[in-house]
Amino acid sequence: MFDTKVAILVEEDLAVWQKLNVTAFLATGIAGATPEAMGEPYEDAAGRFHARLLGQPMLIFAATGEQLRRAYAQAIQRELTRAAYVRAMFETGHDAANRAVFRQEDADAPDLVGLALRGPRKDVDKAVKGARLHP
Repeated sequence: MFDTKVAILVEEDLAVWQKLNVTAFLATGIAGATPEAMGEPYEDAAGRFHARLLGQPMLIFAATGEQLRRAYAQAIQRELTRAAYVRAMFETGHDAANRAVFRQEDADAPDLVGLALRGPRKDVDKAVKGARLHP
């Protein structure tokens, strides 16, 4: 059992490739923001090393726009570690452009299509309340 929880909420109406893309980007955001959550490098039977993975499970939720907005507000209020992906980021081609369109969003109500959270279990549970695990 972990003291913290990682949850990724993805808008349920996205195309499959978009869901996978958003989930991958958000997972790297949590890993980058919380290096203490990373496990040790993996070593295969031949002694070759492979990259570290997050040392705890990540739960993926299908969410409506309203559930994403609610989780975002809860995450801000509870000061959870957050990674966010807004719809306009699908139209960009690189990291600097992603940051530029993100900065243009309404700070209190961005057009979210994905949100990753990490923090105390009970706080993350409250933030994702109502969202269902992704099928």
